[in-house]
Amino acid sequence: MSWWMWVLLGVGLLVVEIVTPGGLFALFFGVSALLVGLLAAAGVGSAGVQWALFPVLGVLLLLALRRRLQARMGAGPHVAGLVGELAIPRDDLLPGATGSADLRGAPWTAVNDGGTPVRRGQRCRVTRAENLTIYIRAE
Repeated sequence: MSWWMWVLLGVGLLVVEIVTPGGLFALFFGVSALLVGLLAAAGVGSAGVQWALFPVLGVLLLLALRRRLQARMGAGPHVAGLVGELAIPRDDLLPGATGSADLRGAPWTAVNDGGTPVRRGQRCRVTRAENLTIYIRAE
């Protein structure tokens, strides 16, 4: 495969990482494709070697860097900004129970953070957010 096709694949995977919520998976395969593109531009390896190197580099980068990068990023402003927002549970939730709730028109994993049960459809407020889980309390 030509070097510029690897670069396009890498950029495409980086765009996928940006536009999807998530877990930082496409990022490492995008970087892997860019690295393979650099090697291909330098004339290193045949097409078979490049195709073998792409997933190996992606998995190695994922295993080596994902946890550190997630820890460094922590709860970004997009998650921290959810505190105080209105959420509507899709399930009845006892205190400490996990279910789902609608927030900003999308379903989220929700945990009842209050001391009283919340009913399906009851108005709740987000008290905190971690990754893709919101903690809610009845209004």
